[in-house]
Amino acid sequence: MIERTLVLLKPDAVQRSLVGRVLSRFEDAGLKIIGMKMIWIDEKFAKIHYSGIGERHGEKVLKNLVDYIHGGPVIAMVIEGVNSIEVVRKITGTTYPNEALPGTIRGDFCHISRKYANEHDKYVGNLVHASENKKDADREISLWFSADELFNYKTVHDIHVI
Repeated sequence: MIERTLVLLKPDAVQRSLVGRVLSRFEDAGLKIIGMKMIWIDEKFAKIHYSGIGERHGEKVLKNLVDYIHGGPVIAMVIEGVNSIEVVRKITGTTYPNEALPGTIRGDFCHISRKYANEHDKYVGNLVHASENKKDADREISLWFSADELFNYKTVHDIHVI
């Protein structure tokens, strides 16, 4: 099934100059970027993006996520491909970098643990946000992109996949 998903390269990915290396992971897997922009979001937008987190994980987690995501510029993109939600999440690795496997973005480029973050009252710098499921992907894509910012085109991978 061809799906779309939202991926955010968070401020630490941008500030550490990892954008190209991270983008290539998705493109190398045959996924297609159909929308992309750099934006520095404000606190209000960050809270909208992370709506529901406070109820599920507590206000402290929400505050850390909001502070983290609006602490610098973000690269937002919509990625399309066969089972793209699942594939992108495999490529990014688990939420906590110290638990992420080598070969994943988080496993290769960061290492902070939940324990360390909690003990030092800091966010888990995990470089990337990837939509968790189709419902989240649809909501997040419509929040970050308008329909006219998304493009339909063919890549060489389309010949082999579709």
